[in-house]
Amino acid sequence: MSIPTLITFIAYFVILLAIGIGFCRKSTNIEDYLLGGRGMGSWVTALSAQASDMSGWLLMGLPGAIYLGGMPKAWIAIGLFIGTLLNWTLVSTRLRIYTQQTNTITLPCFFEARFKDPTGLLRIISATIILIFFAIYASSGLVAAGLLFESIFKVNYFVAVIIGGLIIIAYTFLGGFLAVCWTDLLQGALMVFAIVIVPAIAYHTEGRFEAIEEAMATKEISTSLLPQANTLSICSIMIISSMAWGLGYFGQPHILVRFMSIKSANKLNKSMAIAIIWVFLSLTGAVIVGFIGIAMFDNLTDGEEEKVFIKMIDILFNPWLGGILLAAIFSAIMSTIDSQLLVSSSALSEDFYSKAIRKNASEKEIVWVGRGCVIIISIIALIMALDKENTILEIVSYAWGGFGAAFGPLILFSLYSRRTSWQSALAGMVTGTVVLVLWKKIGLGDSMYEIVPGFIANCLTIFIINSIIGQKNQKIVEEFDNVLSIIRNH
Repeated sequence: MSIPTLITFIAYFVILLAIGIGFCRKSTNIEDYLLGGRGMGSWVTALSAQASDMSGWLLMGLPGAIYLGGMPKAWIAIGLFIGTLLNWTLVSTRLRIYTQQTNTITLPCFFEARFKDPTGLLRIISATIILIFFAIYASSGLVAAGLLFESIFKVNYFVAVIIGGLIIIAYTFLGGFLAVCWTDLLQGALMVFAIVIVPAIAYHTEGRFEAIEEAMATKEISTSLLPQANTLSICSIMIISSMAWGLGYFGQPHILVRFMSIKSANKLNKSMAIAIIWVFLSLTGAVIVGFIGIAMFDNLTDGEEEKVFIKMIDILFNPWLGGILLAAIFSAIMSTIDSQLLVSSSALSEDFYSKAIRKNASEKEIVWVGRGCVIIISIIALIMALDKENTILEIVSYAWGGFGAAFGPLILFSLYSRRTSWQSALAGMVTGTVVLVLWKKIGLGDSMYEIVPGFIANCLTIFIINSIIGQKNQKIVEEFDNVLSIIRNH
C-alpha cells in the first residue's frame, strides 16, 4: 500500500464529507433535498449531468472494451456522443419548462401530471422501474469501487465494496441533491483532467502509434471501424447495436433531473456547450487509453482488462500525482452512484410515501424518509455488488438499456406529442420494458443490444394506441400548447 496514495484518498474523502455536512442544513424541504430548489447554475448543471452520466465504466469499462475489441468498440463512444448532443438539444429546455409548469420534481410525478393519469399507475410503475434498474446500476458502480480499492490498497474485494459504499452513502444521506451536484462539479473536473493527462503521458512515453499498431496486429485486434463479420447485414447490426447506447440518454432519470434543477431554462445553452466539450474530451481520452493499453499490457482478461487505466497510472506516475488520478476513477464511480441513490430515494419518498402512504406528511418527515430510502437502496446494491462475476460494462449496459427502453420514448412523446394519452404512455412503457427483459433473457442481446427492440416496441405501442384512442382531454392539449408557446419564447 502506497502511503502517499492513501493520504490523497483520505483527504479527498474528507472534502466530500465536508460538502455533505455543509449542505445538510440547507436541505430542509423535499424540493431542496431532491432537486436543489431548482437553483443550479450552468457549470454545476453541465458537469453534474455528465459526471453522473459516465460513471466508473468511462475510466474502466470502456477502455477495457477497446482493449479487447479494438476499433469496432469505438462505435459505443460515437453513439454516446451523439446521444448526449440530442438529449441536450431535444429534451433539456422542454423538460425544464414542462416540469415547472406541472409543479413536479420527479419523473414519475411528471408523467402522472403531464397525462393526467387518474389511476396513478403511470407514477407507481415508473417508480418501480426506477428502483429495480437503479439497484442494478448502482451495484455496477460498487463493483468498480471494489475493483479499484482491491487493486490500489490490496484489500479484500468485499471489504473494498463496503468501504466505497459507506463513503458514498454518507454525503448523499447528509446533503441530498445540493451535495451531490457540488461534489459532481469537483468530480467532473477531476475526471476530465485525468482522462486527458493520462493518455497524453502514456502515448508520449509508452504507446506511440507504431507500437499500438504492431501490438494490435500481433494480437489480431481489429484496426477498422467496420466490425469483422461475414455479411454486410451482420456488420450493420453490430454497428447499430453499439451506437444504440445513445438512445439510452432520453430515459436516464439521474441525467434528466439535472435539466429540471437548473435555475432558468435560459442557462441551458451555456450548460450544453460545457457538457458537449466535456463529453468529447472524456470519451476520446477513454478510447485512447484502451488503445495504448493494447501496446502496454499483455493478456489482460477475466475482468483484468477493466483495470487498464489503473495499471497505466501505477506505471507512469509518482504516488502523489497517481493518488489524485486514481481518485478521479473513484470520482467517476461516486458521481453516478450518489445520483442514482438520490433518484431512487425520490421514487420511494415522493412517488410512494407522500403520494400514497402519508399524503399529509410534513416536508421534514419526507426529507428524513428520503434519507432512510438512500440507506435501503444502498444496502440492496451492496448485496448485489458482492458478486463480481459480471463485468462493469455488462451490468451498466442492462440498466442503461432498461431506462432507455422504458422512459426514452415516453419522454419524447410527452414533450413533442399533444395526441399522447395516459393509456398509450402506460402501455408503451410496460411494453418497452417487457420486450427489453425478454430479449435479454432469451439470449438475443448478444446479437443486438436489447435497448433497440425495447425502444422500438415502446414507440410503436404509443403510436398505435394514439391512433386508436388519442388525447381527448382538452385541458391537457391546452396545457401542452401553453408550454409550447413558452418554449418558443426562449
